[in-house]
Amino acid sequence: MNTMTLWHISLWEFAALAAAALLVGFSKTAVSGANTVSLAIFAAVLPARASTGVLLPILIVGDVLAVLTYRRHAHWPTLWKLFPAVAAGVIVGTVFLMWADDQVVRTSIGAILLLMAGVTIWRRRKVEAEEEPDSLATRTGRVKARSYGVLGGFTTMVANAGGPVMSMYLLSAGFRKLGFLGTSAFFFLIVNVSKVPFSVGLGLIDGNSLLLDAALAAFVVPGAFIGKWAVNRINQRLFEQLVIAATVVGGAQLLLR
Repeated sequence: MNTMTLWHISLWEFAALAAAALLVGFSKTAVSGANTVSLAIFAAVLPARASTGVLLPILIVGDVLAVLTYRRHAHWPTLWKLFPAVAAGVIVGTVFLMWADDQVVRTSIGAILLLMAGVTIWRRRKVEAEEEPDSLATRTGRVKARSYGVLGGFTTMVANAGGPVMSMYLLSAGFRKLGFLGTSAFFFLIVNVSKVPFSVGLGLIDGNSLLLDAALAAFVVPGAFIGKWAVNRINQRLFEQLVIAATVVGGAQLLLR
């Protein structure tokens, strides 16, 4: 993969990527799913497929910061339910990337994100979701975990866009704000690290992409601190509305590009 180096982009392009990296940090510690905007910026500045390889290490930096911030709030029974299905989704996504062009990838992911947002909005209007995560031990809960897990693995592999899918799952499971952030932090750290060998094998990560990542990683840190400051000032209802709105925006921009 012939990715861009730091010297092959303009100052304005680097500024856009730096802003996107800042938003990654913010999304990891405040509004999960907001980094779909970062995905769009990276894909606009860099070649579309190469942008996924450049963005992945930036996401991992944000994941580490999120785990350090919310490590006490993770719900591990939910994570163990998700991982097998996510692994299957990552494999399917890898196969999909071998033949799908950029337009097919964007359309597929955008449609999935909008569908997930629609289902979540419909469900939350029909029933006030006050379930505890442990209630997902039911058969319905297991089916839902597998379905969202496969979709999350698929979307995170092909476009680093698994955040909104998993956000919809965690909201539908009744997670409160800190439990939501802690569970998603560990989930994405583990999943994103597991994607690295696949991305290297597909040529999406190479020396050039890592050089650019090294220059951008520093911008993730202040974004994470801003997110940590902001999340303490956002009530639960607004938090959920922001997550859903970020998902809709992300899905729409993928479909319209």
